[in-house]
Amino acid sequence: MTPGSLRDARPPRPLDEMKAGERGVIEGIDCAPAVTRRLMELGLVPGTGIEVIRRAPMGDPLEVSVRGVRLSLRRSEARQIHVAIG
Repeated sequence: MTPGSLRDARPPRPLDEMKAGERGVIEGIDCAPAVTRRLMELGLVPGTGIEVIRRAPMGDPLEVSVRGVRLSLRRSEARQIHVAIG
């Protein structure tokens, strides 16, 4: 195996592109500092596992599970959260 991990093999995807049931690890959050701080206070911290539970019929919002807590996120917020799948 090379020095890079399997996580490095696939580029991170935005959370809003994940399907229900998919799991991954948060790689980073790319939005305004105030929004980033709020999301991190909710437990969305880089290195944390995340799972998409379900989406609303029109795709917004989506329900995720982080550290045993279920959260609803707007699609615009989820688009700024980058997740490594694997």
